Amino acid sequence: MTIAENIRMLREKIAVAAVKSGRKPEDITLVAASKMNPAERVREAILGGVDAVGENRVQEMLEKHGLGAYEGKPLHFIGHLQSNKVRQVVGVCDLIESVDSETLVAEIGKRASALGLTQDILLEVNIGREENKSGVLRENLDKLLEYAAQTPGIRVRGLMAIPPITGNNGKKPNYFDEMYKLYVDITAKKYDNISMHFLSMGMSDSYIDAIEAGANMVRIGSAIFGARHY
Repeated sequence: MTIAENIRMLREKIAVAAVKSGRKPEDITLVAASKMNPAERVREAILGGVDAVGENRVQEMLEKHGLGAYEGKPLHFIGHLQSNKVRQVVGVCDLIESVDSETLVAEIGKRASALGLTQDILLEVNIGREENKSGVLRENLDKLLEYAAQTPGIRVRGLMAIPPITGNNGKKPNYFDEMYKLYVDITAKKYDNISMHFLSMGMSDSYIDAIEAGANMVRIGSAIFGARHY
């Protein structure tokens, strides 16, 4: 299967899941998670019709960006972002999906303001309360939202999560349902400078469950590019 064929098959499955959840196929943003794939394969994915490209590592992103790998599609940063790497990401990425602390919000806002732009971000939630994962805990999310709402240079566009793998063939419907409820609750609160446009959750092994639960953005790697070889 070529990258284009994989994307075509993904689109068909995404369409079914979208309709099942009462939405249109075009309501779902397909992000190609291109970690460890070279620039030419990223360009294949763009030609194949993905909506955006996501990168996990700053250095890899910068190298491929210099090669023009992302031309024509938005670039998302989807990995854990360290404060000392913020300067290299703000203004390069259209969306930073993995913001989980006041410190990171402040650094992003400071850098964006210095560049005279507004950086779109998602707040990452550690919905499974996993000690080895980044993300703000649910009980601390309101405080982080309030802080972000008052920080110049940023605009919160939604939430992101990487739920833990549970049983049932890797399906995570309970965590996805919890994230959707959180997303709806925050939308109803109508914070200033907070627009809940995106709920980013679901990867190659779980995107159908995520979409059926309410996700409108999925991050797909191996189902597009094939298995990674570390």
